[in-house]
Amino acid sequence: MNMQQQIEQKLEAALEPEFLQVENETHMHNVPPDAQSHWKVTVVSPRFEGLMLIKRHRLVNEALKDELKRIHALALHTLTPAEWFDKAGKVAESPPCEGGGKNQ
Repeated sequence: MNMQQQIEQKLEAALEPEFLQVENETHMHNVPPDAQSHWKVTVVSPRFEGLMLIKRHRLVNEALKDELKRIHALALHTLTPAEWFDKAGKVAESPPCEGGGKNQ
């Protein structure tokens, strides 16, 4: 099982999301192509209801504690179903890499 599958499986089990998108953004950075080190995760779950952002991120981090030992960067978008609806199903794009990235 690759890293993306591991992330998806663990977040599905821990958060029972209504929507989950895991994007490998490693290609945007100056690392070997097989590094699988930069990820963007959008997760919409009723489990986030009434939780501050830091507590939402802690839930994700706890679910991915083993994977985080091998991940360099993890961009999280943690939303309740109502917040997801209000944003029309859109989250911010990741900025270009500025630390030795491929855009330089």
